[in-house]
Amino acid sequence: MQKLRRLLLLFAMAMLLVACASLSGRTPEVTGSGHATASTFFFECEDQSSFVARAEDGHVWLFLDDVTVNLPRRPSASGEKYQSTEYLFWSKGSGALLETTGGKRRQCANNPARAIWEAARLNGVDFRAVGNEPGWSLELGEDLLALETDYGASRYEFRTPQADVNVDAKLTRYQVTENGQKLLLELKGQRCTDTMSGETFPTRVSATLNGRVLRGCGRALH
Repeated sequence: MQKLRRLLLLFAMAMLLVACASLSGRTPEVTGSGHATASTFFFECEDQSSFVARAEDGHVWLFLDDVTVNLPRRPSASGEKYQSTEYLFWSKGSGALLETTGGKRRQCANNPARAIWEAARLNGVDFRAVGNEPGWSLELGEDLLALETDYGASRYEFRTPQADVNVDAKLTRYQVTENGQKLLLELKGQRCTDTMSGETFPTRVSATLNGRVLRGCGRALH
C-alpha cells in the first residue's frame, strides 16, 4: 500500500508540472462486488452554491462547504425528507431544498455529470477517465481497475497492477492480463480536452484493450 501511494504521489507531481505550464427515480451505484450501495447527487442552487448529497440506508450524508452531516430520513407527504435539529434536506425528483441554521438554499438541481465524478470519489476511486465515439469510462482504485466500453454495454475488471512511473516523461503505465483480457493503460500528464463536452482535464489517457485503442481524458480524484 505504501508503495502504491508513493507511485500515485509521483504521478500527481507530474500532473502538477503540466498544470503549472499551462433521489426519487435515482439509479443506485454499484460497487465492484455488484452490490447496490448508495446514490450520489451534486446539487447546484439558485444562489450559485453547490453541495454533494449521498443517500444510503435511510440516511443522507451532506458534504457542505465547512462540515459533513448525516441526517436520518423522516416521514414526508411528498418527496424525501431528512432532518436533524439543525439541518433539513428535502428532495423530489432531481430538485432539492436545504435548510441550515445559516439560511436556506432553494431551487437546487442535480447535475448528473458532476454527480458521477463525486460518486466515484466517495467510492474510493483514485483516478477516473472518459472518452467518446463510442463512449467509455475507466476507474482506477487501489485494488480494482474497471473499464466500461460502448456506452456501458461491456464492463471489464482487473486487479490493479503495479504502476510503471516515468516522472521525466510525466507518464504512468499499467499493464495487466486477466481472464483472457489484455489491457495497457497509459496516463500522460498533459492538458486534454473532452471532444464532446469541451471540458479540460490535466491528463491524457490511452487504454488499449485486446488491441482496441480508446483515447480520452481524466483526472485524479484525491
